[in-house]
Amino acid sequence: METNHLARLFVCVLLALSFNTFAQVNMPRASQQATMSQRVGISDISITYSRPRVNGREIWGKLVPYGMNNLGFGTATAAPWRAGANENTTITFTHDATLEGKPIKAGTYGFHIELKDADNATIILSHDTHAWGSYFYDASNDALRADVKTKSVPHKELLTYEVNNVQPTFAIVSLVWEKKEIPFKVAFDVTDIVLNEFRDKSIGNLGFNRQNWENMARFSLNNGGDLNEALGWIDGAIAGNFYSQKTFNNLALKGQILNKLGKKEAYAALMDEASSMANKNQLNTLGYQMLTAKDYDRALKYFKLNVANNPKDANSYDSLGECYKTMGDKKNAIKYLKKSLSLNPPANVKANSEKLLKELDAL
Repeated sequence: METNHLARLFVCVLLALSFNTFAQVNMPRASQQATMSQRVGISDISITYSRPRVNGREIWGKLVPYGMNNLGFGTATAAPWRAGANENTTITFTHDATLEGKPIKAGTYGFHIELKDADNATIILSHDTHAWGSYFYDASNDALRADVKTKSVPHKELLTYEVNNVQPTFAIVSLVWEKKEIPFKVAFDVTDIVLNEFRDKSIGNLGFNRQNWENMARFSLNNGGDLNEALGWIDGAIAGNFYSQKTFNNLALKGQILNKLGKKEAYAALMDEASSMANKNQLNTLGYQMLTAKDYDRALKYFKLNVANNPKDANSYDSLGECYKTMGDKKNAIKYLKKSLSLNPPANVKANSEKLLKELDAL
C-alpha cells in the first residue's frame, strides 16, 4: 500500500511540473510583436520585432545606453541594444544582399544596434537568432557590422521599422523611436538575381512559354545582362522550339539586341522583316526607332508605308511630317503636318502637329 501511495504521489508531482512548465496561457504583451516587410526587385527584406512605447521615459543614453554594456543578466558582459523588446529582433533576406555596402548572405539574422553616441551607431547582424534580446550576445557569432549615422525626427511613440525610400535596387530601412531615426541601406543585385532565377527555372514549366523567353531577353537587354545570352533566348523564342513563333515583337526585340551588340547591318535587315508584319502602331514605333538611330531612309520608308496603308489616319501624316522635319525637308514637313490637321486629329496629335508647324514658322 505504501509503495502505491508513493507512486501516485510521484505521478502527481510530474503532472504538476509538466503543466507548470508547458501549459501557459498566451497573454497580450506590453510590447506588441510586429513584422515589417519590403520587396526590392524580386527580393524581400523582413524584420520581426517587438514595439515598446516611449511612455514618458528618457530613451537615448538612458533606457538605451550608449556603447556595449553589461546588462546584469545572461552571459554577455558587453552587449549591444536588442533594437526592440523581448526576444531577438530578427532580419531576413530572401537573397544575398548588401547592408551599407557590406555583403550578407540570404537568411535570417539576429539584429542588434550599438549606440555609439547621440549621432553614431553600429548595426550588428548575428548568426544567433533565438536568444532573448541581447543578454546572450556573443561577438564571435557576428555576421556583419556596419557603422551608420543617426537622424533627428519628430516624436514617434511606438518603436517602428519603416521604409520610406525604395529604389529599383535598394531600400533605406529605418528604426524610428522617440526622436531618433537609425537608417541603413539594403541593396540587391536585382539583375543577377532575376537572371539566375530564370536560368534555374527555365528547364521546368517556366521554360515552356515563349513569352517568358522574350521577357527575359528584354529584361537582360534593358538591365545590363549578357547580350549574347539574351540573343540566344530571343532566337529560341522565334524558331527551333515547339513553343516558338515569329512575331513582330520578338523580331523587333532581336533587332534591338543586335543593334546594341553593334551588328548594324543585321539589325537593319531584321527591322525590314519586322516592318512587313507590323500593324499601324507598331510601324509608327519602328519609324521613330529608325529616327533615333539616324537611319533616315528606313524611317522615311516605314512612315510612308504607314500613310499608304492608313490614308485617313492623322497620326500617320503627323509622324511622316516629323520625319521630314528631322531630315531638314521643310517643304514636305509642312505639307504632311498640315494634312494631319485637315483630318480632325485627336488632341495629342493636333498639339504635336501645331507645335512642329510653329517651329517651322508655318502656323
